Amino acid sequence: MATLKVPVSADDHRQGSAHAKVTLVEFGDYECPYCGEAYWMVKNLQQHFRDDLLFVFRNFPLTTAHPHALGAAVTAEYAGSRGFFWEAHDGLYENQDRLGLPLYRAIVLKHGLSREEFDLAMQEDTYIPKIQADFNGGVRSGVNGTPAFYIDGLRYDGVPEFIGMSQMIELLLVRGRNR
Repeated sequence: MATLKVPVSADDHRQGSAHAKVTLVEFGDYECPYCGEAYWMVKNLQQHFRDDLLFVFRNFPLTTAHPHALGAAVTAEYAGSRGFFWEAHDGLYENQDRLGLPLYRAIVLKHGLSREEFDLAMQEDTYIPKIQADFNGGVRSGVNGTPAFYIDGLRYDGVPEFIGMSQMIELLLVRGRNR
């Protein structure tokens, strides 16, 4: 079974309690339709498990198949550098059919961020090293498509759907209580 090779750290985009009992890591692509479906499933898992689940998102843009994936990842990283990662992340997935520079700029402006700084970051590839590091960590961990999920460091190889993933999380929670 494939395992997460790069541990979760302060450099990751994390959502949920730092004291969560289970960590869910997703390698995702903002243009991937399966990631778009998984976005809602993850939201349901977060709502269901609340403080027991820490969610981590890492970029894995499949640029040969998805021409807007890298620009979307840069948008999320730019917003994240200013404290708005999750707002941009959600805006990108919730408007997946509109990916492109007009949407990216709208997301930036919606949160009061500088369009000029954003445009400069896009031109200078400011966030490419972070995105590439996420991608490389995914490759090292055995990611070969998106979305790819790791639950407490082990790759979830089933179809990413609520019932199967919630059962695995429940199992880990029960094991944790029995220690």
